[in-house]
Amino acid sequence: MMAREKADSTKKKAPVKKTEAPAAEQAHPAAVDTAPKETAAPAGEPAETAVKKTATTRKKAASATKKAASATKKTAAASRKTAAAAKKSAPEAAQTASAAEEKPAAVKQAAPAAEEKPAAVKQAAPAKEEKTAARKSAPTVKESAPAVEKPTPVAEEPAPVNEMSNLPRRSVAFIGSECHPFVKTGGLGDVMYALPRELARLNCDVRVLLPRYACIPQEYQNKMVYRGEFYMDLGRTGRNYYVGIMEYICDGVVYDFIDNQEFFSSGNPYTNLVDDIPKYCFFSKAALAALNYMNWIPDIIHCHDWQAGLVPVYLRTLFQDSPVGRAKTVLTIHNLRFQGVYNIPTIQYWTGLPDHVFSMGALKQDWVEANILKGGLAYADRITTVSGTYAWEIQSSEYGERLEDHLRYHSGKLRGIVNGIDYDMWNPETDPALAANYGLGNVLDHKMENKLALQKELGLEEDTGKFVIGLISRLTDQKGLDLVNAIIPQVLDGHTQVVVLGTGDRRYEDAFRYYEHTYRGSFSACIQYDEARAHRIYAGADALLVPSRFEPCGLTQLNAMHYGTLPIVRETGGLKDTVEPYNTFTGDGNGFTFDRYDAGLLLDAINRAKSLYFDNRYHWDEIVQRDMAKDVSWQRSARQYKDLYLELTPW
Repeated sequence: MMAREKADSTKKKAPVKKTEAPAAEQAHPAAVDTAPKETAAPAGEPAETAVKKTATTRKKAASATKKAASATKKTAAASRKTAAAAKKSAPEAAQTASAAEEKPAAVKQAAPAAEEKPAAVKQAAPAKEEKTAARKSAPTVKESAPAVEKPTPVAEEPAPVNEMSNLPRRSVAFIGSECHPFVKTGGLGDVMYALPRELARLNCDVRVLLPRYACIPQEYQNKMVYRGEFYMDLGRTGRNYYVGIMEYICDGVVYDFIDNQEFFSSGNPYTNLVDDIPKYCFFSKAALAALNYMNWIPDIIHCHDWQAGLVPVYLRTLFQDSPVGRAKTVLTIHNLRFQGVYNIPTIQYWTGLPDHVFSMGALKQDWVEANILKGGLAYADRITTVSGTYAWEIQSSEYGERLEDHLRYHSGKLRGIVNGIDYDMWNPETDPALAANYGLGNVLDHKMENKLALQKELGLEEDTGKFVIGLISRLTDQKGLDLVNAIIPQVLDGHTQVVVLGTGDRRYEDAFRYYEHTYRGSFSACIQYDEARAHRIYAGADALLVPSRFEPCGLTQLNAMHYGTLPIVRETGGLKDTVEPYNTFTGDGNGFTFDRYDAGLLLDAINRAKSLYFDNRYHWDEIVQRDMAKDVSWQRSARQYKDLYLELTPW
């Protein structure tokens, strides 16, 4: 009778142990993930010991315990199910696979929770050892499961956190004469657009102050909001001039336009020095007065080129005791050739600056002239150029433009930071101007489509086997156009095509028109500036020429590399900093270069590029992909500028 009662009780317990199987299986994935098999054995042994202890207790409880045990063995179905269930109750039992087949849904739901927090299972193991039966250990695992899910969001939250928000915050005012997309004549417009936007992502509060030219497109004029107005005296004119402030906000950057129709009503930002000197004397002073008027006092005032060169001079003289006078100044040289030089009486008349600033150490040059850029360099807290090599070059007589001595004197505050390009504007994967978009993964497939589309657009012979060379530039001596003009007949050998886009000196425009007429189907002269066509040339050409006499930074070679077009450049300024010459033996490099300013060396560089293109296309394609993978964005440059700002303002 006792044996039957025990057998019945064993049958009653069996379903309970079956329902506990998913909980045991829930713990099993955690044991697999944590990998230590040695720790799995102790967890399984207490459960078997507990079963043995239960059997011993039964023997002591009745004299017929041995008979009950044999009777239990004879009842094969009940006892085997009991043994299997007892083994399954162990968290690290090896036979959980059979239970997984019986309850797959429960295992799938429990597994993620167990995998996310294996430590919870380890904490549950000591609780099992304290229990007298293996079946009591399962609730412990079940109770620990909710605790596993709680810390999961905490572990995932740090991933999207923007690290930039933890950087020290600085307020920066950019003052310059042009900015894309409002008005742009060269690389300065690109820098004034892209650098403030990138600094805004680095936790900087940025404002850009610009003249409100009449040539600014009406779509932007209509979006400007009136911010205020005041009147300001100017130099020794004896008049008060109107200063209006119109505001436009885009991408986290505030653009404040200084309005005065008397100075900014012309169609172009730059006309001639006679008009430009009064214009930018007014603009520099009005920009500082506007900051005081708006009660927005920046930590840093970042000025660009000679048009804003008077800002550091004004700040340390006429505005020294005003709120904006506490700001630090940075002056960036984009092109040292343009300096704003005029006679001293005229500059004194329009600025009203004290006589002591017109000394040889500041504005005075050649005893009778005033150099606005030179004065700005003397009074600025830091001077930057747009590449490290150019910062070194301008301290030499060859590139110093008669300011090399002045720059060597101030070399302790001179830095070089290479420009970047804006990936939102220059991105072959999303560029709407291209015939076929492409990225690093499919450039070799789709670049040929863009080449054919470019050849068709410009009336060239449509042949993907041709080597297409692009030239996008102002047509001036500085850009090395005299070298290009000298070698065009030797370059056009029947396998090469040349595409020129740009405007400039009349002699170069006429020369390229002549080549287009003489070498019809192999040479195209686009004497204009077309932004969309420039994008298509970057995408469709195989190589890009930048043989500059001097180049502070250069953006065309960066655009070309990002579009998978290899640059052929002279080793000067930013070209030397951004283009590494191809090494035939090691395969290193990302372009082709020549050092001395010589037409024969330019032709040699072109021939080296053509030889690699026609004879070893595999290595050529490697360089194409290497160039596209190269980071030429503004992110790294913006971090360097931010470090410079923090160096000037260490509070």
